[in-house]
Parts: sequence; structure tokens; C-alpha cells
Amino acid sequence: MSNNPSSKVELTSRNYLAEAKMRNHFAVIDEPLDKGGDDNGPTPVEYLLTAIGGCVAITLRMYAERKGWDLGKITVNVNQKQELTPNGIKKSLIEEISFEKEVTEEQRAKLLEIAAKCPVAKMVKEATEIDSKITS
Repeated sequence: MSNNPSSKVELTSRNYLAEAKMRNHFAVIDEPLDKGGDDNGPTPVEYLLTAIGGCVAITLRMYAERKGWDLGKITVNVNQKQELTPNGIKKSLIEEISFEKEVTEEQRAKLLEIAAKCPVAKMVKEATEIDSKITS
């Protein structure tokens, strides 16, 4: 088995309902009713936001454990922001991180630096190359 993460997504014949398989796990992807879907699951963008939030939280927990810091529960809220600019719509992400336990200003600064090292967020920030091809 390869160590490279992968996901297989199949779009069903039901509007925009897709089924995804990752290792031994399954997920459903859909669009909301007002976008032509049946709202059977999160949208692709919602999964991306979730992936970033999950990765940031896990990255912070791993770092805190190595440092012996008890952060308690880590919460990461990731939201997409859209603004109309003279060049069209600009999209960005807002990431809000909070900890159940108190952290010092020094810890806060270091944790913010570590959060930026989350591999999923780095993939998005660095515009990871995607090599697309059609196979039979």
C-alpha cells in the first residue's frame, strides 16, 4: 500500500451527489438545494475548510505534546470570505484558533507560527500543482 494519500470520488446520477473513498473510509459530497443539489452532504469547499481546520488542530496538538503544553480542546474555525473588488470576486480564508486552556503570549506566537506549517494549509497557500489527465 502506498504512503501517498489518495481519494477516489464518483459522481452518481443523482444531481451533484458524489461518493468518496479514502483508505477504508467513505464520505458523501453534495451541493445545497439552492445550488441544484439535494443537500446530502458537505460541499467540496466545506470539505476543504474542514481539512484545513483538522490539519491545523492536529499539527498544533502534535507540537504542544512535544513541548509538554496542555492546551485542552483545540478549536479551529475556518471560513471562506468573499469580497467584490474592481478585478472581480476575491476569495480568502479566515482561520480562528482557540484553546480550552490558557496560553502565554509567547506560546500564542509560537502556536500561530506552527499552525501555518499544517501540510494541508501549505498545499493551498503554495498553490500545489495538479497534473490532470483523462483515462479510459
